[in-house]
Amino acid sequence: MKRIARTTLNEHRLTEKDKRELAELAARPDSEIDFSDIPPLTEKFWKNAVRNPWYRPRKQQVTLRIDADVLAWLRRDGKGYQSRLNGLLRNAMLEQQRGKNEQLRGKKKSA
Repeated sequence: MKRIARTTLNEHRLTEKDKRELAELAARPDSEIDFSDIPPLTEKFWKNAVRNPWYRPRKQQVTLRIDADVLAWLRRDGKGYQSRLNGLLRNAMLEQQRGKNEQLRGKKKSA
């Protein structure tokens, strides 16, 4: 049986050579970056883009005061009401961000 070892980037120590190479790369100007093999990203690409399905934001415990009828509505479907509340808030946040992004795009086009 083979043993599989898993390491993370935090566990990998950079050698002095690695540090020198990274410093040299960081010191190079952006004008030296070759973008010729990267296709341009169009509006169509961004309209069809989806959030990383493995993205899991860090949860933070808070105390929240909401109306009793709203809480009853959330709890009506049983266990998982906090996740449903989080989903509703996330959707509202993303919708607001989309609106702001569209407003910014409209201003750029008219400018």
